[in-house]
Amino acid sequence: MKIHEYQAREIFARYGIPVTDWVLCYNEAEVTAAVEKIGLPVMVKAQVLTGGRGKAGGVKFATSLEKAQDAARNILGMNIKDYTVEKVIVADGVEIKSEFYVGLTIDRISKSVLVMASKEGGMEIEEVAKTNPEAILKYPIDPDLGMTPFMARKIAFALFDDFALVKQATPILQKLYRIFIETDANLVEVNPLVITDKDQLYAIDGKMTFDDNALYRQKDIYALNEPTEDELKEIQAKEKGLSYIRLDGTIGCMVNGAGLAMATMDMIKLFGGSPANFLDIGGSSNPQKVIEAMNLLLSDKNVKVVMINIFGGITRCDDVAKGLLVALEQIKTSIPIVVRLSGTNAKEGLEILKDSNLTVVETMSDAAKKAISLIN
Repeated sequence: MKIHEYQAREIFARYGIPVTDWVLCYNEAEVTAAVEKIGLPVMVKAQVLTGGRGKAGGVKFATSLEKAQDAARNILGMNIKDYTVEKVIVADGVEIKSEFYVGLTIDRISKSVLVMASKEGGMEIEEVAKTNPEAILKYPIDPDLGMTPFMARKIAFALFDDFALVKQATPILQKLYRIFIETDANLVEVNPLVITDKDQLYAIDGKMTFDDNALYRQKDIYALNEPTEDELKEIQAKEKGLSYIRLDGTIGCMVNGAGLAMATMDMIKLFGGSPANFLDIGGSSNPQKVIEAMNLLLSDKNVKVVMINIFGGITRCDDVAKGLLVALEQIKTSIPIVVRLSGTNAKEGLEILKDSNLTVVETMSDAAKKAISLIN
């Protein structure tokens, strides 16, 4: 689960990490009031659950009330990577001397929390990792010891030459680690952590994501959830016993089993196509699931063709075929559908589909090739 920058700021402030003053605003009138409260200059920042806001024009510096109002007018309603900006924060526009990066995530190799720190803050850290990986220092944290004062100072000394800044950074690092552990986060990122003209450290941007499997015990964190339209679909699918994740491609995939889902997506990519989703109907042979899965697939406007790849085990292919015909009677779609059935009752399933308009093939690779050809 992701949260907005303003929500991460709230958590940082709760743990005593210095953040600049800020106000959440939904319209120009609130921006005006926020500027009057905070004072000039200010930063006006889009609040959307994606990165790249600055490059998209969603972050602007304003030295007057009029410029802040102009910035708000331009940013509110803006589309950033398919996210519409519905709110901004107005934050204190502190004078910045230097920018740094600090991030905590899970390192599956060391099986511990990994602290990443860099003097190349303020940039996209993925780009730094790509072009200048040695600029990112990495420190696995012993889970039995946690973030000890020694380790926090070690990281702080790697970032700062000034001992006064090291003294400020040490507790910040320890508090970030506490946040990470106590909220079941899988990413806590401060980018940038800045030195102001008054030699004070501030976290002026924050990004946090959380382990979905731990949200049942993180009621306060879950209350911050503002799911997107796609995420709402994923939640609704889960309630119906489906595993669904939307992707960026054009081939809708319906499969049974996570392993087969991965293999199907790999096969589509192998032959030059692009999957529009990960959709697993699970091990059930309930025809209603097939109907709901088809409804879900066809609600995605990017889907140009549907590829159904079923390997019958517990799932019976004849039940899938029946559900598919019932679904198509209800949905009336013109989108091509390619079906591959194999395993339990595959023969019966294929017999049910023989008079339909569906494209039936024998192998997974045939299904992928045919689906791609029907797009082109």
